[in-house]
Amino acid sequence: MKKLLTLLALGLLSLTSLRAAGVQLGLQTWTANKMTFDQVVDFAVAHHITQVQFIDSQFDPKGTKEETLRKKAILDAKGLSCYTFGVSKTSMKPEENRKLFEFAKLVGAKVIVVEPKDQAEWDGLEVLVKEYDIKLAIHNHGKGSTYGNTDTVKGVLAKRDHRIGVCLDVGWATAAGYDAAQLFRDYGDRVYDIHFKDKKIEKGADGKEVVLDVALGTGAANYVGLFAAIKKSKWSGVMAIETDNRAFQADPNQLVSEGQKFFDAMIASAGK
Repeated sequence: MKKLLTLLALGLLSLTSLRAAGVQLGLQTWTANKMTFDQVVDFAVAHHITQVQFIDSQFDPKGTKEETLRKKAILDAKGLSCYTFGVSKTSMKPEENRKLFEFAKLVGAKVIVVEPKDQAEWDGLEVLVKEYDIKLAIHNHGKGSTYGNTDTVKGVLAKRDHRIGVCLDVGWATAAGYDAAQLFRDYGDRVYDIHFKDKKIEKGADGKEVVLDVALGTGAANYVGLFAAIKKSKWSGVMAIETDNRAFQADPNQLVSEGQKFFDAMIASAGK
């Protein structure tokens, strides 16, 4: 691993050649939540990331059509794609949920990342999935959250349209005690997005467990296994760098740069 990272840093290995044809590296902008829309655009361009997953404070799915198209034009001019967005709030009100699908249609997003708190919302959401032919990806947080238990996620998938799938947050899944590679295999072809983050659990001074969000490759996530599973399945999607660490969010440059190197090293290692 160290040798691969060194070669990448020296430019002796091509980033393009190391990346699997079907897997792209992206940015979940919660990582840069202190930035404005324009600052995120500049940040993505500077780091050569074209696939961006926006949070609503930067690109609001319930904003005006005019504002959406204005920002979409900026993304197009810079060669960027709002490939998905979220985690988006949903409700029991069809007209509110429809705004998410109309926004996705305008920006060209094929997936919407969601985390419905009320299971009754799925009936109305499924109707819109079928109408718009746009996928929904269930995001998981940690233990105690709505979809922190994978049995809950699997229960939704079993009963719903195939276009309702998963946004696998590797960091939170790991913190909840799951193996990311096994989850990826369990969900099969229903994984529509991946949040590329790392976490580990340590004991605090009071003896209680503390979940720490750390740099990619330094936590407990089974990325060796996950990338092997991705390669075997020929999964084609985006792994969006994300962090919940406030220190990283204050200046995400190093996190993203090192995350890119880690991604390429994993791709190269999985290719052997």
